[in-house]
Amino acid sequence: MYPPSLVVTFTKKSSVKMAKLTSLFVISLSFFCISEAVFEDQVGKFDWRQQYVGKTLFAHFESNTQSSKKMFVATDKNIFASFNSRTGDLLWRHVDKTGPEGSIDILLLHGQDALMVVGDGRLLRSWDTNIGGLNWEAVLDTGSFQAACFVAIQDTVKLVAVLKKAALSLHYLSNGHQKWVENLPDSDAVQYQAVYSGGEEEVYVLGVVPNSHLTIIAYSLEDGEIIKQVTTLALVESSCVVVGQGVLMCVDPATLALYTLPIQAEETPEFSQILLQVLYLSPTVSPGFQPVLVSSQPHPARSPLSEFFLQLGPDHHVLLQLNADGYTIAPLRDFQPAFLVSFATTGKKTVAAVMTPKNETVMLRHSCDPNPRWLSPLSFPLQACAINLFSVDSGRRLLDTTVLFPLELNGGKPHALYVHAFLKKDDSVGYRVLVQTQDHALTFIQQPGRVVWTREEALADVVTMEMVDLPLTGTQAELEGEFGKKADGLFPMVLKRLSSQVTLLQAWLAHLWKLFYEARKPRGQVKNEVTIETLSRDEFNLQKMMVMVTASGKLFGIDSKSGSILWKHYLENVQPNAAFKLIVQRTTAHFPHPPQCTLLIKDKVTAFPSTKNVLQQLQEMASSIFFYLIRSDQGNLSGFRLRKDLSTERIWEVVLPTEVQKIVAVKGKRPNEHVHSQGRVMGDRSVLYKYLNPNLLAVVTESTDTHPERAFVGVFLVDGVTGRIIHEAVQRKARGPVHFVHSENWVVYEYWNTKSRRNEFSVLELFEGTELYNSTVFSSLDRPHLPQVLQQTYIFPSPITTMEATLTEKGITSRHLLVGLPSGAILSLPKMFLDPRRPEVVTEHSREENLIPYAPEMPIRTEWFINYNQTVARVKGIYTAPSGLESTCLVVAYGLDIYQTRVYPSKQFDVLKDDYDYVLISSVLFALFFATMISKRLAQVKLLNRAWR
Repeated sequence: MYPPSLVVTFTKKSSVKMAKLTSLFVISLSFFCISEAVFEDQVGKFDWRQQYVGKTLFAHFESNTQSSKKMFVATDKNIFASFNSRTGDLLWRHVDKTGPEGSIDILLLHGQDALMVVGDGRLLRSWDTNIGGLNWEAVLDTGSFQAACFVAIQDTVKLVAVLKKAALSLHYLSNGHQKWVENLPDSDAVQYQAVYSGGEEEVYVLGVVPNSHLTIIAYSLEDGEIIKQVTTLALVESSCVVVGQGVLMCVDPATLALYTLPIQAEETPEFSQILLQVLYLSPTVSPGFQPVLVSSQPHPARSPLSEFFLQLGPDHHVLLQLNADGYTIAPLRDFQPAFLVSFATTGKKTVAAVMTPKNETVMLRHSCDPNPRWLSPLSFPLQACAINLFSVDSGRRLLDTTVLFPLELNGGKPHALYVHAFLKKDDSVGYRVLVQTQDHALTFIQQPGRVVWTREEALADVVTMEMVDLPLTGTQAELEGEFGKKADGLFPMVLKRLSSQVTLLQAWLAHLWKLFYEARKPRGQVKNEVTIETLSRDEFNLQKMMVMVTASGKLFGIDSKSGSILWKHYLENVQPNAAFKLIVQRTTAHFPHPPQCTLLIKDKVTAFPSTKNVLQQLQEMASSIFFYLIRSDQGNLSGFRLRKDLSTERIWEVVLPTEVQKIVAVKGKRPNEHVHSQGRVMGDRSVLYKYLNPNLLAVVTESTDTHPERAFVGVFLVDGVTGRIIHEAVQRKARGPVHFVHSENWVVYEYWNTKSRRNEFSVLELFEGTELYNSTVFSSLDRPHLPQVLQQTYIFPSPITTMEATLTEKGITSRHLLVGLPSGAILSLPKMFLDPRRPEVVTEHSREENLIPYAPEMPIRTEWFINYNQTVARVKGIYTAPSGLESTCLVVAYGLDIYQTRVYPSKQFDVLKDDYDYVLISSVLFALFFATMISKRLAQVKLLNRAWR
């Protein structure tokens, strides 16, 4: 709705100030008039959003008190975020740039300051952990990042040292200002890898020359002057850490020995060798495994612990202690098997946390549910694990707890362990634990082994998805079973229908009783549990199962109504970021057979399932099965036909020269897409028939030449059965990334115009003409004439990240394009704005067809955003599915977040509005009914009286 025109006139005596104030008032009034909003009762009613952060790289807890509620994580998605450790809710989140420019190199935490190096040493940032605000940001000198550490002066952390490939810089923790920066000597030959705060006067840098020697350089904290520089023999393929009072501890897998080197020694230091055999450790070293050392620095102003872990195998750890002399080592405790180990400090106490498996397995419904529900319909196995706390100085066990943890079938093995230790009132040590598994899931465990919450961070990287109809209930299945069967007679059919109606009445009464019973409870006690009864198709088929595949190789079944995870499955042997394709083989339309999906991973061509009946059916249909393969690196697009012996025969091939252009995307039409109308009625009452080729492929290419003047984007429309090129379109002086949609008889694609420096939409529509070649069956082998192609281009005022078209059950509803914007907004753009037949000059015929006059600029209206303020960070895919209502299309947008909603391209023409006045209409109907009956009686009396006259 646009505001009415407002005309303001000024006399010559009017002041300029009054004119400016009036203009501001007019502008403000116009904004108020065109603004629209979502009603409060509609927010969250049909939509939901889930926010994720990705795979955790660094994690820290707020403090060492029992009342602390915050934890901070940095992830591989370039995100720094804070969680509520008691609920798992996201408190705040900062999303940085994608790619190496925004990658988080390290996260250091001290008090309320979180220090972070970003972009391979590009930026140094300090965050306020209370509110998530940025304290300061400093630009670092060029060079790849190596390491960073806090530097303490008089037991107070005041500085931070950042080690680059060729330089060392010192910055103030309060404001990020650089105190000094010094170049590292011989940085071309020496690989500087670590920085260590050795005291209140110097900072040490450790570098290594491969297969030669180790270099240790001490810099003055005051002015960056080199105090000393020493070299010693280096170890080959060794793992090294700093322990105790500046002692470098290394393990060499070749000699099966530990080596110690005092960094702060006045004279030239030398490695001291301690054989693992002396510590009775060498027989347990796993073959082919590289030993790893794990140490801890409890406080940035203190020296590291003298105790450290030595990992001898995937599930074998040993707690060792460096004696005061700095040369001898004492074994404290052997842990085998042990999944993960970690150190934690609270006050003056430091403990070692060890997570070990137990030979116990139980059946639980949800891993995050503390109350077991035995043998529930959605149960899955949980493995019992133990989390133990040990004293680091003696190895004495302090605490032994058992926790139920998902098996590898649902989550993979534990991958990382982050421990928060705190002192209780009785001076004993308690713990909270954050466990990350191989599938990127985060599980928070609280003493005494209770799983508090779980976050499935694999959903931050969804690769593909499908929406599947839910199964029928028993009553619905019984009603469906009445159709399609031979009649057993009239009386048995009536009895069967009556029994079905009685069953429906019983189910309805049970539903009313449940609503009445739960209405008496407080809202917090009402549990919306997922059961077999709720996993059934609703009246309008709006609730579906969302099957999602993630890059980590984990599959999820998610309820589209609430977003709750119904089931999950982890494919442990699948390589991360592999090529996945999810295919729906069977839906609930194939009742009584259960629905079935197949996940395709790179493999040879094969039939699944390979049963005798399926193979026989496949052989009978072999002559009508065609498919294509794309080799983007070779510029090759090949078509194949299936033989009766299930071998393949190549029948066509399209080769594009790779030195000129490369194939970036190929897309066909969706198999569940329905076209309602075969043509468009013209203004002169003739019909322009659509070219509806179900085998049509849209191939998008980009030029290999990156020069703006020679860059181009090409679109080829290829018949997937014959390999015939139906149409070819080239956009000169254009480049990608190209986003496109292929639907019905049109293709819409978006690209960047390098000449005009703007984003443009181009639309192609294909028509057969005013006469239809074959109105019953389409055959790619019988098409003598090429279709008519209409094309038009429009300017779009924003870049986009993804694009998809709406989909309805019968195809009657108008089409909209769902466009994901970098801002996180999702735009519902009517397809009629991208009509190539929009006229420049309006005629009587164009008015008859309701064609919008052509304008090069494409509008973006605020009321077209379907996710209001529920932005979807880094949206990379939009999925649409039909519902049982023709007016309603289900939409799922996924990226860093997941957002589900409904759209109504042609409004809800088949549904009554929410504010429909049932009472008024019912009252009017009853009034009319009684008025009719009374009028009828009065008319009869009148006729009777007239007859007696």
